[in-house]
Amino acid sequence: MVRPRRRESRSYRVFQGVNGVVLTLVVLVTLYPFVNIVARSFSGERQIRAGAVTLWPKGFNLTTYDIVFHDTTFWRNYGNTLLYTVVSTAVAMALTTCYAYVLSKKHLKGRGVLVGVAVFTMFFSGGLIPNYVLVTSLGLKNSVWAIALPNAISVFNLLVMKAFFEGLPSELEEAAEIDGLTTYGILLRIVLPLSKAVIATMVLFYSVSFWNSWFSAYLYMDRTELMPVTVYLRNMIAGATNGGNAGAATEQLSQVGANIQAVTIVLTSLPILCVYPFVQRYFVSGVMLGAVKG
Repeated sequence: MVRPRRRESRSYRVFQGVNGVVLTLVVLVTLYPFVNIVARSFSGERQIRAGAVTLWPKGFNLTTYDIVFHDTTFWRNYGNTLLYTVVSTAVAMALTTCYAYVLSKKHLKGRGVLVGVAVFTMFFSGGLIPNYVLVTSLGLKNSVWAIALPNAISVFNLLVMKAFFEGLPSELEEAAEIDGLTTYGILLRIVLPLSKAVIATMVLFYSVSFWNSWFSAYLYMDRTELMPVTVYLRNMIAGATNGGNAGAATEQLSQVGANIQAVTIVLTSLPILCVYPFVQRYFVSGVMLGAVKG
């Protein structure tokens, strides 16, 4: 038997209309700055400085892209960024997941102390100089570990994962324990497969953080070939700005100085924008739906 479709009230239809208009405006306001940045990255110096570029490139120009793409240092630094991001994210996820899983066990002795130690670091740190001395004394300079280890655990991400693990049904772990699984087996075979949503979210958070990071590499790397692409682009911005201020800039350098910031934003954002659609589906998936019956 087909049930008759419920008739929507007039007030509900008005709400849907207003909601659609508001969300459309929010999307447009959010997209406009990025579209403008992309347009500026392909525009000419004169149009950029005159403020004539809005949503479409004017005075189409690829000078800055051409200079960047034909520089072997750029591709070497881009590879460094990829390596640093992958290794640092893997280390961060391993440590954060294990720490969060431990903290989610309410019967654990000393759990409050461990939580307090983590939360304490959110508000207090050793400072820049002690961190530099520590990394140097451990021999981590000029290596990926200088970036990965000091930033391995984000307390915010840790608390999010802890809350997620606490929401998992304890009956699943109890049943797995009766079947003979160890603590590590429960984590690997039961908990992690049911935690795809939060793991994907944390991977995205960590990846974006490490991809956009430049200060740690600027501080702990002494050789140009070890720098990430963010430092390379920062140096390009500084060089174009200083050249322009000195009054010795050529026409090519003036073009670079006009849209290097836009090109920087596009080049650093593009990989994350390509990855995000594949991760976004986990944000809204109901991975726990039907996991426990009763």
